[in-house]
Amino acid sequence: MKTTFQSFGTQAASLFLAATLLVSCGKGGDQKAENVEADKTSGNATTTTAITIKGSDTVLPLAQQEAERYMAQHKDASITIVGGGTGVGVSALMEGTTDIAMASRELKTKEKLELKGAKKDIQEALIAYDALSVIVNPKNKVSQLTREQLEGIFTGKITNWKEVGGADAKVVAYSRETSSGTYEFFKEHVLDKKNYANNILMMPATGSIVQSVGQTEGAIGYIGLAYESPEVKSLAVSYDQGKTYVKPSVAAAQDKSYPVSRPLFFFYDASSESKVKPFIDYILSPEGQKTVLEIGYVPLNK
Repeated sequence: MKTTFQSFGTQAASLFLAATLLVSCGKGGDQKAENVEADKTSGNATTTTAITIKGSDTVLPLAQQEAERYMAQHKDASITIVGGGTGVGVSALMEGTTDIAMASRELKTKEKLELKGAKKDIQEALIAYDALSVIVNPKNKVSQLTREQLEGIFTGKITNWKEVGGADAKVVAYSRETSSGTYEFFKEHVLDKKNYANNILMMPATGSIVQSVGQTEGAIGYIGLAYESPEVKSLAVSYDQGKTYVKPSVAAAQDKSYPVSRPLFFFYDASSESKVKPFIDYILSPEGQKTVLEIGYVPLNK
């Protein structure tokens, strides 16, 4: 049986590797099957509940930690978690290759229609909130930007840091790939639905954005709050044209003073409810919501 899990917090860059990390409880599937057979022989047959979860890299570290703690209490549970982006999770849900899709955005109308066409009765579980963080290299003297300036940077109108009070240096902008819910959320809520510039560097995972921004002085990117690390500097953001700036934090998201907050979801088919609901109920419990805060996201009960 294998148990693979990476602790979170200051090790955000290492989560690039975790995007495809599998988490499972206890021993591997073959070994577990052998154990079940052995139990049957001895008259002590047990049933293993295997749950597959795919989707959002933003939700990934939270789902990993919740699964580890849940499985520690439920020895009959085996949970496998794979990142890749919200779009990947929704597609897998449609194809029937995952029990739960992790998502950092709501379902699109097109996705709802496609899921309905595939005869999926999709259920939604809100599990936490996130404050989307805009990050730069720690050597960058810029510490705050307005929404309009962010729009200018990511749509290609602003190409040099001196245009927003920084050094005379080229802006190197990083984004998640189009399958990412974070990509969609940033486009809709920060870029005012405008298209990204053609020269934006698309990265396959959130951890890779942290790593790239930390290694490039002129870089800028955006990540989930739980991915913040000393390798990068988060910026204060203004949504009132520079009158007030607020830095991303759990407290600022809770009191709604930070303007770029978003819900995090699990989506699942109603036919799988008996299998996945105990795990979802655990995440929504006081213990599960405590884990939400420890990971760096915003609990529902605050």
